[in-house]
Amino acid sequence: MDGLSGAASVIAVVNISAKVASLCYQYSVEVKHAKGDIERLHRKVNDTKNVLEKLQQLEQNSPQLSTTHNMVDSLKQCHEQLQGLKDRLEPGRGRKAMQQFGIRALKWPFTSKEVEKTVQNIESYQTTFSLALQTDQTGFVLRIDRKTDRLLLPIAEGASFNSHTEEHNARCLPNTRTELLRTIIEWANNKDGKTIFWLCGMAGTGKSTIARTASQSFAEAGQLGASFFFKKGEGERGNASRFFSTVATDLVAREPGMFPGTRKALDEDPALSQRALKDQFEKLIFHPLSGVSQTHSTIPAWVIVVDALDECEREEDVRAILQLLTRAKDMQPVSLRVLVTSRPELHIRLGFKQMPNGTYQDLVLHKVAKNTIENDIRLFYKHELGIIRRERELSLDWPTTDQIQALVELAVPLFIFAATVCRYIGTKSGDPEGYLRKVLGYQKSTFSQLDRTYLPILEQLLAEQEEDEKEAWLQAFWKLVGSIVVLESPLSVASLSRLLQVPQKEIACRLDALHSVLNVPDNQYTPIRLLHLSFRDFLIDRHRQGKSQFWVDARGIHKSLASYCLELMSGLDGLYQNMCNLAAPGTTRSEIDEGTITSHLSPELQYACRYWVSHLEQSQQKIANGDTTHHFLQKHFLHWFEAMSLMRESSRYVHLLTTLQALTIVRFLPKRVFCAYANE
Repeated sequence: MDGLSGAASVIAVVNISAKVASLCYQYSVEVKHAKGDIERLHRKVNDTKNVLEKLQQLEQNSPQLSTTHNMVDSLKQCHEQLQGLKDRLEPGRGRKAMQQFGIRALKWPFTSKEVEKTVQNIESYQTTFSLALQTDQTGFVLRIDRKTDRLLLPIAEGASFNSHTEEHNARCLPNTRTELLRTIIEWANNKDGKTIFWLCGMAGTGKSTIARTASQSFAEAGQLGASFFFKKGEGERGNASRFFSTVATDLVAREPGMFPGTRKALDEDPALSQRALKDQFEKLIFHPLSGVSQTHSTIPAWVIVVDALDECEREEDVRAILQLLTRAKDMQPVSLRVLVTSRPELHIRLGFKQMPNGTYQDLVLHKVAKNTIENDIRLFYKHELGIIRRERELSLDWPTTDQIQALVELAVPLFIFAATVCRYIGTKSGDPEGYLRKVLGYQKSTFSQLDRTYLPILEQLLAEQEEDEKEAWLQAFWKLVGSIVVLESPLSVASLSRLLQVPQKEIACRLDALHSVLNVPDNQYTPIRLLHLSFRDFLIDRHRQGKSQFWVDARGIHKSLASYCLELMSGLDGLYQNMCNLAAPGTTRSEIDEGTITSHLSPELQYACRYWVSHLEQSQQKIANGDTTHHFLQKHFLHWFEAMSLMRESSRYVHLLTTLQALTIVRFLPKRVFCAYANE
């Protein structure tokens, strides 16, 4: 095979593998012993031949995509291995004479140990060839899809303030936060105002509620350009991958003059939404807006609302977003203002500190005058507890003025404390008066703010269990609630049941008492969501390890979730070739109806495909030869990629492969193949 091209090498290996497979078949017919070894070798050689034939066919249809030039060495080594097999398997000259005397001519020339080693070697070559095939198939599909889908920008579902996901989340009550909201509106309408308004506050101070209320006000005034509400554990809302593409989509809808510039950018680079954040910002937003010749809008500026920036995964992305948003000050003729809310995390503080002077103004929520915060929280308590009093037909003097004042003092400056306490007191099956007394028992001098927020709820639930059932209750709590708080994206009761292998009725029963901390829909197919990220903070805080019986070992939960995901994908209802029963292998993604995808890929299976690598990485588990992950990749690697492509997630594949390679102890997939795939 010396000097052969990649294409010629493929042909040579296909030919030699066909001969070896044919010889194996002869042995399987004529030799009685070693049937298992013969069939195993025959199957592995045949599988390798089939992969190479598909690669050969694809190369003929689209030669510019071929990656075979990257694996000439592997093809050569595979050919040598197969040639050696052929030489040992071919019968000697005496076979004809032996047959004449009725003596069985064939004797299997390998030991089981030799077969095992040979199969492993061929399997490694097959993996290399399969990955090359998948690389070319992906390139082929992308070339076609770009012609039809090139104007589509991927968006983060549910990130907009008025999305269905955010629809029922709180807005500011009338006559609360009035001065603060007025300040924000005045900033947006001041033509000499700073480009960015940073609303900063510790967890639970009401930043998102204010952001939603401000977004609503800007939308009603026709001034909202875009909104993006980051949320940890909500898929693309938890990272920056679709931030600028989502913002650009909203802005184009508001400012049609952007459309030609955005379209031109996507025509020139159909994969623009997968590029660096700087490229996305410049080509999807900055240049298209700067290229607007004349705006017909009469508003002072379009406002972009970015909530909970601290919940964006990577600190580098957060800093990049902040630096890029400062360039909004240079846009003409369209003006932009950006409202950003976040916790005062160090990397965000440094990001603002590095901005040019005069770029932003800030307001620290937990430093607002105490009497203002107290008054707003008092109004909130009166409103919410008044509803509970009327619904439960309690006495008109409940709660007392002293009780409300005590609640206010416990809450300041955290609105999330007030909101959680009211949900807890209003629990349908609970005793509002008794629950209120219980909350007031957690005094400031003894308990932290998060303890005062969540311990009354959890300790009440634990106290309701029989003594000999408490440990089992805690185990179930850690598994179920622990999984919910560390999930990368929310799942429904039905999906959690199948993923965690817990009956739906048990999940529904256990969650029924947690409505004050979780958004548990009545519909078993609607995702369960955290009401506030502080509940997650409370449960997984490492400082609580050994101190709180409700502490959740996040690393252990990630390990379990990775295992559950692999088990689901490998099971009977998991991954397999051509999952959507497509009529032709060349079918492009744009031709496949979304209903077809959802009917063949359940929400929990889609979740497993998207996030098993993330859970594995966060569990800090390594991949070793022969372990569960290795076996999954050997058997279902291509099926996984097929599913990811069907879900329009193939753009994440290179990152996932890089992560897997970093987690691998024994590099069972050749590095050059990963590189070839990444380049493609």
